[in-house]
Amino acid sequence: MLRRSLVVGYGLLGCGAGPLGADSPHATPRRASLAPVSVSSMNAPPPPPTRRQELVETLFGAPVADPYRWLEQFDDPEVKAWVASQNAFARRTLDQAPSHGSFSRRLEELLTIGELSLPWVRRVDRERTRLFYTQRDGGQNQPVLWVRDSDGPARVLFDPNAERADGTLSLDYYAPSRDGKLLAYGVSLGGSEEATLYLREVDSGRLLPDTITRARYSSVCWLPGNQRFFYSRFPAPGSVPAGEEHYHRRIYEHVLGRDPDRDPLRFAAPKMTDFPSCTVSPSGRWLVIRVHESWSKTSLYLADTQRPSLEFTRITPEGEHVYDPVITDNALFVRSNSGASRYALFAAAPEKAGREHWRLVVPEHAQDVLSEFNFVGGRLFVGYLSNAASRLEQFAPDGRSLGEVPLPTVGTNNGVSGLQDGAEAYFDFESVAAPPVIQRLSLKDGSQKELHRVAAPLSTDAFVATRREATSKDGTRVPFLLVHAKDVDPRQGPHRTMLYGYGGFNVSLQPRFSRTLIAWLERGGIYVQANLRGGGEQGEAWHRAGRREQKQNVFDDFYAVAERLIADGVTSPSALGIYGRSNGGLLVAAAVTQRPALFRAAVSSVPLADMLRFDRFLIAKLWTSEYGSPDAEPDFHWLRAYSPYHNVQPNNAYPAVLLTSAESDTRVHPVHAMKFGAALQHAQSAPRPVLVRIDADAGHGQGKPTRLLARETADVYSFLWSQLDPDPDGLQSETELPSN
Repeated sequence: MLRRSLVVGYGLLGCGAGPLGADSPHATPRRASLAPVSVSSMNAPPPPPTRRQELVETLFGAPVADPYRWLEQFDDPEVKAWVASQNAFARRTLDQAPSHGSFSRRLEELLTIGELSLPWVRRVDRERTRLFYTQRDGGQNQPVLWVRDSDGPARVLFDPNAERADGTLSLDYYAPSRDGKLLAYGVSLGGSEEATLYLREVDSGRLLPDTITRARYSSVCWLPGNQRFFYSRFPAPGSVPAGEEHYHRRIYEHVLGRDPDRDPLRFAAPKMTDFPSCTVSPSGRWLVIRVHESWSKTSLYLADTQRPSLEFTRITPEGEHVYDPVITDNALFVRSNSGASRYALFAAAPEKAGREHWRLVVPEHAQDVLSEFNFVGGRLFVGYLSNAASRLEQFAPDGRSLGEVPLPTVGTNNGVSGLQDGAEAYFDFESVAAPPVIQRLSLKDGSQKELHRVAAPLSTDAFVATRREATSKDGTRVPFLLVHAKDVDPRQGPHRTMLYGYGGFNVSLQPRFSRTLIAWLERGGIYVQANLRGGGEQGEAWHRAGRREQKQNVFDDFYAVAERLIADGVTSPSALGIYGRSNGGLLVAAAVTQRPALFRAAVSSVPLADMLRFDRFLIAKLWTSEYGSPDAEPDFHWLRAYSPYHNVQPNNAYPAVLLTSAESDTRVHPVHAMKFGAALQHAQSAPRPVLVRIDADAGHGQGKPTRLLARETADVYSFLWSQLDPDPDGLQSETELPSN
């Protein structure tokens, strides 16, 4: 099954948002009874001092200062002391926000609203099917893996909360065998995503002795018979040069009972940054390897497992295109943007699967993006992005449309699951005001039956979401989603407004249900989600228009949305806050340095900030295809032009800034937030805080327990709420910096 998901190595943690505290959830929006909070209420004392070093390098003829490089020595006692002092300073400042306690209490309530995943479907025998899915209820820190047979009740198969009481053990992935009798699954600690793969008998619950380390987000492909599977694994320390342990991912074959360190290598991609994953046909005959080379380039290799030796044939040509496969016993289906910026669907026989043999099945749509597909019950289920929202359509294998699958409203479907020869399909749906629901679709009569719904004590009409557009600097029309409580009139602003963006890696922001966002909306705040170039909302051309040398387009799109909100009277510069995570954290950091007068407060979480050294840390070499390489002269110049750390200007009035990161982040190193925060603290001339918060027991976001999520979100929302001021006279005079 091809599902819409984040591609290897780079995460997007959904924004969310939070409400004013109360004893119990309410079905209608509530308003704060607190007195208005002035902008000066969170003015902090001077931050802890940070040593500056006189370090200037000449790179490609340009002098480049790096006064805080010493912070890169993360294990040095001086650096640890600096982190501790910054955390203490941030904690004191954040706790002084009048709304912090009420946000915290309300978030704890809202996070009792559960989570639910789309099920994996397996056929145990001729009479029984088996569903595997994750679910988080009530106060659980982590989702629990459940299994349910068609003729029996649901039962817990693995509960990470029972394994570790502090909630820091997370289930990262799982893969049932073809008959659903064995399970491979990966778990990691502290949000590190450094998973270990385990095997378990489903009927008895017994843990098998096979344990595979270095299995971060392993791709697992079971063969019939339950005795062997293919899987991906990273190299052992010392087997590759230092610093390359997070690269060189390869495909191995494991036989139950064998020492995993003796497992034979079956596929190695050409480059160390290539990222292979596998998929296999139901009979186990056809094995397909998809190699992720960049967010604009993948390649496919095919092997017949029935031959004496496993030999892979490349079936896609050279060139910068995306190929996503689904393999059946009789056909290979491929989603691709080759000749189709909004993607099309192709098919070929596995015996003749070369590109020259492909036939077009579902052509490129005129407006909508073909974002995902699966083959269930002998038909193709194709997911489209239509104005950044989901649309689901069925097709016969020859491409004849069998009609749309009705979705309740404007929202998000994350995929379709089921057996390739089954009689029913499962799909999920969520929207801004509607928690996730799983529907079972009969392929005989087209009827739908609700399988499971996340319970939430909220009215589905309590909030309003509308689509709008802004015009970017070069004339490009940039869509955005504006969300508010039903009794808030966005035209009667300025309102406290949180603008969220990402803009990169072909990731599409869609209308999703966010438990924490309710807190912000109930309090009267407005939330805006911008669909910037660099994302995938309008196809590959939209993605490419926001990557590498075109990255400034992403920032300009963000500013255009902000300016439209101000022009429409929704908000004002003094009432506007911006928020982003990961690549979105880079977006916010760039906005802080390029347009500091456009907004009053900024939260940049797990960000990149030093774009001239980003590829030296953790897995960041995977991202040079998206950003460019600092070691290449043309790339260096466009990276230098917007690198937030290198564009901080001394003695300038910056917004209030909160930078958050985590010690266990294995994607974006916390040194980015640390160096950028130190530079901003040194340069800040306005009476507004610059805070650096480095979490000691979390990672990039994946697997974060609800208690930590509540704490972080309370910090983010109370910081923004206390810094933003809807009073138009509250805006202090600032000197605008020129845009890059």
